[in-house]
Amino acid sequence: MEVADAPIRVQSIAQEDRKVVVPPEYIQPPENRPSKLGNGNATDHKIPMIDLGGDKDVNLLCEEIGRACREWGAFHVANHGVPIALLDEIRKAGTSFFEELPMAEKLRYSCDPNSPASEGYGSRMLVASDDAVLDWRDFFDHHTFPLSRRHLSRWPHSPPNYREVIAEYSDQMKVLAEKLLGLISTSLGLSSSFIEEAMGELYQNITISYYPSCPQPELTLGLQSHSDMGFITLLIQDKVAGLQVSKDGEWVTVDPVSHAILVILGDQTEHRAITNANRARLSVATFHDPAKTMSVSPAFKPPRYRQVIYGDYVSSWYTKGPNGKRNIDALLI
Repeated sequence: MEVADAPIRVQSIAQEDRKVVVPPEYIQPPENRPSKLGNGNATDHKIPMIDLGGDKDVNLLCEEIGRACREWGAFHVANHGVPIALLDEIRKAGTSFFEELPMAEKLRYSCDPNSPASEGYGSRMLVASDDAVLDWRDFFDHHTFPLSRRHLSRWPHSPPNYREVIAEYSDQMKVLAEKLLGLISTSLGLSSSFIEEAMGELYQNITISYYPSCPQPELTLGLQSHSDMGFITLLIQDKVAGLQVSKDGEWVTVDPVSHAILVILGDQTEHRAITNANRARLSVATFHDPAKTMSVSPAFKPPRYRQVIYGDYVSSWYTKGPNGKRNIDALLI
């Protein structure tokens, strides 16, 4: 944690008196602005909802998951085994940090601005260069697995239960991620342990993102178009819509579902976040990745993608920036 020359946070900009325009560094080029492809759901496009509870036949469940993976690369899960109260608690803890702590206190937890994906409070996670357009977002990134990376002293102490909530949420997300990876493996005709074994030791980060209200949402993005790097991302939102996924050339808004968890397949799914003129928005994304020393290669022959060391893949992603494209396309043979 460090405080380096009082770094600028989006929340501070949004709270300036009589702010009616956004600074130019946050204005997206015309082709990337939210109005380009529309902001709402197409009438026949809706993220699939998959029920993990009850006595559903495993083969039917895997068939549902396989179809959602092929057609969307994202789906909601209900009856997932994570206590609903815990989902509410982490949303409440994140909101309390961003909206109730003084800025000087929040800046005590600032991440290293010169180190990609460093733990802590920041604003520039997906920025590849100093002249890149900035996202209208602040965040707090937590390193949670392996347990050797989990340093609670680096996390906020307010609200009083913040650290305990993050730790419990982390444990629950790991269990769910491993269950889902098993079901996805089975849906591909592989052994249920295939993906988990290919991943090796699981690395997990939890990023709480805060998107302040924006005076010109038609010009900005809360989070630029990108795809995630790792195996699987589990995400929850508050009641304010803003997450969008790319589907058949359109941006489809993912409606918030308070009791459900959104599953995003790493590099298979382009997504972004739009901003809102009247309300701030909060989301919690839990990323599950392989160790950086792991060699990742296709499970099926003939391969369509080159083998890669995951750490090299991550470095390339941060060096070039997301540019709205699926990162895996760079590995096509």
